Amino acid sequence: MDRVWYVSYGSNMRSARFDCYLAGGTPEGAARGYPGCRDGSPPVAVRGLRVPGGVYFATWSPVWGGGRAFLDTDLPGEAAVRAYLITAEQFADVAEQEMYREPGPSLDLAAVIAAGRVRRGPGRYETLLHLGDFDGFPALTFTAPWRAGDVEHTRPSGPYLVMLREGLREAHGWSTAEAAEYLAARTDFWSAEEIAELRVTPQPGDPDENHPTPR
Repeated sequence: MDRVWYVSYGSNMRSARFDCYLAGGTPEGAARGYPGCRDGSPPVAVRGLRVPGGVYFATWSPVWGGGRAFLDTDLPGEAAVRAYLITAEQFADVAEQEMYREPGPSLDLAAVIAAGRVRRGPGRYETLLHLGDFDGFPALTFTAPWRAGDVEHTRPSGPYLVMLREGLREAHGWSTAEAAEYLAARTDFWSAEEIAELRVTPQPGDPDENHPTPR
């Protein structure tokens, strides 16, 4: 198995952020950088998908200052995601970086493809999921070992929601309002109007360098 779809349902839906996981760097709005994969090559294909389950926000991210997105495949409905066709090695390196570890260890992806779900450890993104096959390649992601109903839901930060909102727009061609409505339906802490009004974080050197401000 050479290539897999890495399925993102969180901030990596925005391509500029995912580029930092591949090639290294600090995403806009984030408090830390990433070393990048051993192979920093870009994906050979990118597509928007929907997968069974739902997204919710829990724990607290020191990178974003708020709740993180998780996927629970037992929730009703579908989750809007973005899939990147990358190498199996790159997927392993992305998984390590999500746990704030250095890339390097390989993963037994054959096990998760066969079982559908494999818990590597207790960490928040150490449970691997096989979400099906698309165009002949397995679609894989990682999430928490717990279920949505087993953990307290927490408030995602404004910068984090901007990253998800813009990633959804890139992946699915949605309007700002459509992406905001999708996200608001997955958290009780923000309204669709508030999420839609959050501003994209300007790049250094732009006239206004204020971060998006939660209401």
